[in-house]
Amino acid sequence: MKIQTIAALLAPLLIAGTALASEDLAKAKNCLTCHANDKKIVGPSFKDIAAKRSAEKGADAALARKIKGGSQGEWGQVPMPANATVSDAEAATLAKWVLSIK
Repeated sequence: MKIQTIAALLAPLLIAGTALASEDLAKAKNCLTCHANDKKIVGPSFKDIAAKRSAEKGADAALARKIKGGSQGEWGQVPMPANATVSDAEAATLAKWVLSIK
């Protein structure tokens, strides 16, 4: 019983740590130059991306490909350049994090 209680108390901390780590990753990979959590800068907000894509099947993999390879035309005329400094694993982490933003 005590182990279950401890696990229940620690779960939110682990989730918060993952979210913070992903935000730090977004900063390190210069995502925040063009995006913010809740407002459009050059590109759409992370919140808008999540609202548009999170319910789609395979959204995390599709977003990871766009993070790594870039995209154009989905959010207007300004293209999102490819980010060659992002590994496949980092792109997957960033995509999951973005899609979790409410």
